[in-house]
Amino acid sequence: MSQIAFLFPGQGSQATGMGKALADTYPAAKAVFEEADDALGFSISRLCFEGPDDQLKLTANTQPALLTVSVAAWRVLKELGYRPAYVAGHSLGEFSALVAAGSLSFANAVRLVRHRGQYMQEAVPAGVGAMAAILRMPLEKLDGVLKEAAQGEIVSAANFNSPDQVVIAGHTGAVNRAVELAKAAGAKRTVILPVSAPFHCALMEPAQLRLKVDLDAIEFADLEIPLVNNWRAEIIRTGAEARQGLFHQVPGSVLWLNIMRNLIGAGVERYVEIGAGAVLCGLLKNIDATRRSARFGEPADLEKVRELLA
Repeated sequence: MSQIAFLFPGQGSQATGMGKALADTYPAAKAVFEEADDALGFSISRLCFEGPDDQLKLTANTQPALLTVSVAAWRVLKELGYRPAYVAGHSLGEFSALVAAGSLSFANAVRLVRHRGQYMQEAVPAGVGAMAAILRMPLEKLDGVLKEAAQGEIVSAANFNSPDQVVIAGHTGAVNRAVELAKAAGAKRTVILPVSAPFHCALMEPAQLRLKVDLDAIEFADLEIPLVNNWRAEIIRTGAEARQGLFHQVPGSVLWLNIMRNLIGAGVERYVEIGAGAVLCGLLKNIDATRRSARFGEPADLEKVRELLA
């Protein structure tokens, strides 16, 4: 029987209304939203269900909101008896994956990512940093583009998402220069991303140091399900490795392409993206179109998940 992996999305997948149908349909999902509200001391559930969009898009709100939706959806699948061989999460999604793996309690996770979002937002003043997606540029040209663009500023690869998609982050001027150099180097398309901070680059080191205090104060159990982490795209199984990975991923690149290649190499043929959106299903098609996937973020998705996992 082919192996199964559960994948958990990160920031960018949020949308007003997410999770409401889950909470209305499944008591297990509703309980997760209630637990999040209690842990945070305000109604993250109302923000997920009703918005407003401008508040949901604030990083300090987006991160706990997405985590809550992912964990709510995962709890539904868990109650139905589905268990993966592996888990992985894109950036923020690694917290969701660690909850599913039994390493991190949900209450601790939702408070951690609330702080993580605040620290990231406060690390760089508005306008100082930027992020951009570079599409279909030969990866061997990336280092040269970034080196030439820096000019004493910071610009680096934030996400290696697929063979055709790299996201860069750093100082706004350096990112803009890198975009123009990437076009000259053969990139088919470049997109400046509408983000509030330059994630996964050295500008996030102040946030990393602040988060360390919180990470060190939290208990991480050994994992019941192995996880492939963002930091090194390695399979981890211990609580110490989980804590270390969450610390290093803040300014480090998200090695999603290598994560997926390692899961494929481990024999995983079927993937379920759990939470809001379907970004990771789309990336998988670009990485290996022979692998089967489905998303689960709404009750209507369950039939396709059942077909996939049958």
